[in-house]
Amino acid sequence: MAGVLRLSVVRFLPGVVKPAAVPAVQQKCNISGKSVRTGQNIVRPPPYPYKTKRYGFFQAIFDHTRKRFDDNTKIVVVEGPIASGKSKFAKELAQELDMHYIPEATMDDYYINFYGHDLRKLDEKLPLSCQSFDEKKFLETPKHLNTAGFQINMYAMRFWQYVNALEHVLNTGQGVVLDRCCYSDMVFVEAMAKNDYISKGARSVYYDVRENTIQELMKPHLVVYLDVSVEKTKENIKKRAISHEVKSPALTDQYLRDIESFYKQNYLKDISTHAELLVYDWNEGGETEVVVEDIERIDFDRFGKHDPKMKDWRHPLEWDWNNIRMKYSVQKHIFYALFNVPRTDVPELLVNPEDSKQWADVLEEAPGRKYYPGFNPDQGDKVLWKL
Repeated sequence: MAGVLRLSVVRFLPGVVKPAAVPAVQQKCNISGKSVRTGQNIVRPPPYPYKTKRYGFFQAIFDHTRKRFDDNTKIVVVEGPIASGKSKFAKELAQELDMHYIPEATMDDYYINFYGHDLRKLDEKLPLSCQSFDEKKFLETPKHLNTAGFQINMYAMRFWQYVNALEHVLNTGQGVVLDRCCYSDMVFVEAMAKNDYISKGARSVYYDVRENTIQELMKPHLVVYLDVSVEKTKENIKKRAISHEVKSPALTDQYLRDIESFYKQNYLKDISTHAELLVYDWNEGGETEVVVEDIERIDFDRFGKHDPKMKDWRHPLEWDWNNIRMKYSVQKHIFYALFNVPRTDVPELLVNPEDSKQWADVLEEAPGRKYYPGFNPDQGDKVLWKL
């Protein structure tokens, strides 16, 4: 069974103040596991079909948001170093908590289009500056010209995945368990910059993009961090035997130590000012049921209205919740503009006009790119008239 560093962040991260005690009369709001929920016979109203039906102002008048909420209407994020076993654990945790599991974002989300076509196959037609660059290529050539652009794209994929998680929670009332998220993406940027995989200028652009976008999100309720030593991480990488990981010049001892350090000294300290934090010694794995028991003991509703903890999730009026729900549903397209940060001082993030024109021409001829998704007859779309 894994060792647990308990609920208090104070024992793990120096300098973080433990919240003051809350009067016992305050009602608790605890996440409950599957066995408890089955015994309570909890029935949630049917989920709103947000993937097929618009949720706008008119719908908000008749379909209020909080009617689907219960104690498990929360966002939980599982974090940990590479090969820590967090994906397996996150799936099990979602199942135990009756929550929706969202796997870790990858560059497949970026390159595989709506119709399943992999745009990485176009590389032979493209100049170097416009060719694909994903996790495998980074691990093989970490100091490549395209590494900085890759990590900014990874942040974007994690950002949109988190928006989708919020949309799911607000439209269905079902909680979500995420395998890593956009808030911890900075850990990898800092480690890359320290190991000279990206330049100081690229790091600066990354933070401009991050600060311009991440403020639009609602922070998670709970972060579970699986603590695995560098030595055990290396052993796990070797054991799972993925060739480009085992032979990677990127995954040096120093890079792995830096990831661990930035996780513990930066990310966990920062996120713990809003979210609850559980940290476990996961060098030998652990039991999901034990974690569930610890989660069930957390009173997420013990904080006052001026406390920064859970602040994003305290809104007194029903219409406030409806507006937030619309923001992450029908209005989420406005976030695209926030990624447009005008920086022309970092050469590795720039593409010259000739390369850009070649990229646009090749992309225009790619399968499923002629029209907006759903309007391409050559891809099997039955298009008569759509509004």
